[in-house]
Amino acid sequence: MPRYSKDRYTIKNPEKYIGTGQPIYRSSWELAAMRTFDENPAILKWASESIKIPYLNPFKQQYSVYVPDFLIVYMDAQGKQHTELIEIKPAKHTFKEQTGKHINDKIQFALNQCKWAAARAWANNKGITFRIITEGDMFHTGSRKRR
Repeated sequence: MPRYSKDRYTIKNPEKYIGTGQPIYRSSWELAAMRTFDENPAILKWASESIKIPYLNPFKQQYSVYVPDFLIVYMDAQGKQHTELIEIKPAKHTFKEQTGKHINDKIQFALNQCKWAAARAWANNKGITFRIITEGDMFHTGSRKRR
């Protein structure tokens, strides 16, 4: 898990930022993503915590709101434009076999699955991609393995 940090990000390319207000990062990984989105010329637009998606919380048996970390619009190497909804999470929070033995880890894993299912459905309905990024995606060395 990254060292916890929270602060406001100073946008360098405000013409690219489509969110409201100054973005707040809640981890060093989110800060690294913001810098990449802001400074990478392939990223055309980006926003932080700009989408609210309702989902059914199975523990409370009521609807809650899930706010994914980022929305980005980018141009690929072939010149095709893509839009993605992105969540940044430690790998241990994304796979059941990697969750801890504590009941809170199991609850958080189940809750994440509900949030992400709602996000995938929302994104699919909009014709965009929902993606979860982990430390392996952000800080990889060498070749990547597809999941």
